Amino acid sequence: ISTFCCYCVYHSSWIRSVNGSIPMLLFFASVTLFLVNTVSVAAVIALAEKKRLWRVWHEGFLWTASHHLVGAGVAAVFHMENRYLGWEAAVLTIPIIYFVYRSYSLHLDRLEGARKHAQQMGDLHWRTIEALALAIDAKDETTHSHLLRVKVYATEISKELNLAEAEMQAIQAAALLHDIGKLAVPEYIISKPGKLTPEEFEKMKVHPVVGAEILERVRFPYPVVPIVRSHHEKWNGKGYPDGLQGEEIPIGARILAAVDCLDALASDRQYRRALPLDKAMAVVAAESGISFDPKIVNILQRRYLELERMATSIPSSGEPKLSKNVVFAAGEGPGSGYAESRASLPSTMPIDFVVSIAAARREFQSLIKVIEELGSSLSVDETLSLLTVRLKRMVPHDMAAIFVRDGKRLFPTYVTGEDTRWFNRHEILVGEGLTGWVVENRKPIVNGNPAVEPGYPEAKQGGSLRSAISIPLEADGDVIGALTLYSTGVNAFTNDHLRILLGISPKAGLTLANALKHQQTAASAATDDLTGLANAKSLFVHLEGEVKRAEENGATLAVLLVDLDGFKNVNDQFGHFRGNHVLQRVSERLRESCRESDYVARIGGDEFVLVLPGMSEDEVDKKIEQLGAAVAETSVLECGCRILGLSAGQAIYPRDGTDAALLLAHADQRMYRMKQAHHLARQTQSVPAPAPMAEAVVY
Repeated sequence: ISTFCCYCVYHSSWIRSVNGSIPMLLFFASVTLFLVNTVSVAAVIALAEKKRLWRVWHEGFLWTASHHLVGAGVAAVFHMENRYLGWEAAVLTIPIIYFVYRSYSLHLDRLEGARKHAQQMGDLHWRTIEALALAIDAKDETTHSHLLRVKVYATEISKELNLAEAEMQAIQAAALLHDIGKLAVPEYIISKPGKLTPEEFEKMKVHPVVGAEILERVRFPYPVVPIVRSHHEKWNGKGYPDGLQGEEIPIGARILAAVDCLDALASDRQYRRALPLDKAMAVVAAESGISFDPKIVNILQRRYLELERMATSIPSSGEPKLSKNVVFAAGEGPGSGYAESRASLPSTMPIDFVVSIAAARREFQSLIKVIEELGSSLSVDETLSLLTVRLKRMVPHDMAAIFVRDGKRLFPTYVTGEDTRWFNRHEILVGEGLTGWVVENRKPIVNGNPAVEPGYPEAKQGGSLRSAISIPLEADGDVIGALTLYSTGVNAFTNDHLRILLGISPKAGLTLANALKHQQTAASAATDDLTGLANAKSLFVHLEGEVKRAEENGATLAVLLVDLDGFKNVNDQFGHFRGNHVLQRVSERLRESCRESDYVARIGGDEFVLVLPGMSEDEVDKKIEQLGAAVAETSVLECGCRILGLSAGQAIYPRDGTDAALLLAHADQRMYRMKQAHHLARQTQSVPAPAPMAEAVVY
C-alpha cells in the first residue's frame, strides 16, 4: 500500500505542475512512503498494546525519517547516472549502495544489541523489585498476593487515565514495593490479631517514610519514591506522613491508596475477616472525597468486578516459600549462652507503694494457691474447671475457653461463660483466628479481637465479646493448647493480667498434659480396641451405677443383650479381616440407633450389651426390630447378602432382677432362646448362597 501511494505521488500531475523537478518528486514520494508505512504499523501496535498512536509513532518510527530521505537521494543519483551516463555507470553505483546497506545493517545490529541489553537490564530490574517484594513477604505472609493484586488494579487504572509511560512504570514498581518499609516495624505489631494501641500505630506509621528512604537509594528512573512515601495520604489532608491533600498527593499515590484499601478490605487479615467484594467497594466509595480521589473511586466503582477477574486470573508463579521455619540440627549455641525462653511484658507500677506491696502479696498468695490446687487433680474437667474458677478472681472475664491441640487442630475442651454455644461447636486450625495465632507463634495476645475467632460473629451480627487475652499452654517443650479469656468490655485486659497468666501457665500446661494422659490411659482401659465401644469391665461399673440410679428414682431400666447370627460364616467365607470390618460397622450402627443416654458395650466376640434407661418392654421390642433391620442392612452392604441376623434377649429392672448380674443373666437366657429359634427356622428353609466376594463390596 505504501509503495503504491509513493508511486501515485511521484507520477501525480498536480505535483508535477507545481514543481516537476526530480528532487522534489522524490522528496514528496519518500515522505509519502514514510508516513503511510510507519503510521499504519504504529496504529497496529497502538491497538495491540493499548497505547496512544502519537506516542508509539513518535518514539518508535520518527527517527527513521532521515533514512527515507537518504534513500530518496540514492535513488536520484542512480536515476541521473542511468539517464545521462548510461546504465553501465549506474551499475558502478551498486557497490556504493551495498556499502551504505552494510553500514546501515551494522548500525541496526548495534541497536539490536543495545536493545537486548536494555531488555535484560529491564528484566533484571523487575526481578530485583520482585525480590524486594518477597523480602516484604518474609515479614508479613498476608502481603505477597495482596501486592500482585494491587499491581493489576493500579496498572489498569493508570492506563484508563492515560498516564505517561514513566508514571505507569513507577506505579507498577510502587504497587510491589509500597510496604517495604514494614521491615522496620516489629513483627508482633504487623501480625497482631487485634486493634493496635496508639503507641503501636505510631510505630506502624513510619513504614511509608522508611520505605521511601530505602527506595531512594535505588535511584529509579521514574518517580517511585514519592508514590511510596504518600500512599497513606488522604484526600482531605488527614493522612500521614506529610498531611498532603487533594492534587498535592502524587497521582500514583492516589491510585495506590484506593486500590490498596479495597483489596485489604476484601482479604482476610489477622485482626478481622474479609468483607465480600461488593461491601468492600461500598466502604471505599463512602470515603470518596474524604480519603480517596473521587475520580479514581469512580473508575473503581465502574470496573472493580472486571479488575477482580483480571487479578484472580493471574497464574501462580510457583515460587517456593522462604525457609523461615526450617530447623537446623547443625550449629552450636551462642558464645554467651542462652537466655531463659519466656515471654514477659513490662507492667506499670502503682503510685502508692503501700497499695503496690499489698496487691503483690495478694497476687503471690493467689498464684501459690492456684498452683497447689492444680497439682492435686488428674481429671481434665476438674482441672480446667478449677483453673477458670480461680482465674475469675484474679483476671475478671466473661468467658473462658481452654483449647487442646491435636495435630493441626485445636478443640474446645472446656468452655464456660458468655456465648459458649459459638465456641463449643467449632474447632480451630493452628494459625487461624486469635487462639490459633497464639498457638502457632507461641506468643501471648492482650486485647485481641474475638470476632476473628472462627465461627464467632462480629459485634453487629450478635457477638457480645469485645476483647480477649490468650496465652499458649506448654508441656515438655511442645504447645499442647491455649487458654483464652474473653470480655464484653473493650480493652478489658492489662499487662498485669498477662503477667498473672504467664505466672501460672507452666504449671497449668504440665497439669493439663498429665490430666490428658490420665484420661487417655483410662479411656483405653475401659474401651474395646476393635470397635471403640465400652468393654465388659466398664459395662459392669456403668450398669451398677444405672441400677442404683433407677432404684433411687423409681424408674425402669432395660438391659438388652444381642448376638450376631451367622457371624462365623462371615469369617469362614470372607476372612477374619473382613469379619473385623463387619464388627466395626455393626458397632457404629448400634451406636447410631441409640439415644445419647443409652450405653453400648462389646463384651466379647460378636456379643453386645445395650443399657437403656427409662425404656419400657414395648419400647425394647421396637428397639430389637430396629436393630435387626440395621444389622441386615449392614450385612447386605458389607457382604453382598443377608448372611447376618440378630438374636436379642431383654431384661427389665426391677421385674427381672435388682442387680447387674441378675439382669445380664436373664437377658443372656432369653437371647439364647431366640438364637435357638432362629437356628431351627433356618434348618426348615433354604438359605440363598452369599454373593461372591468380588461382587459384595469394593474397598
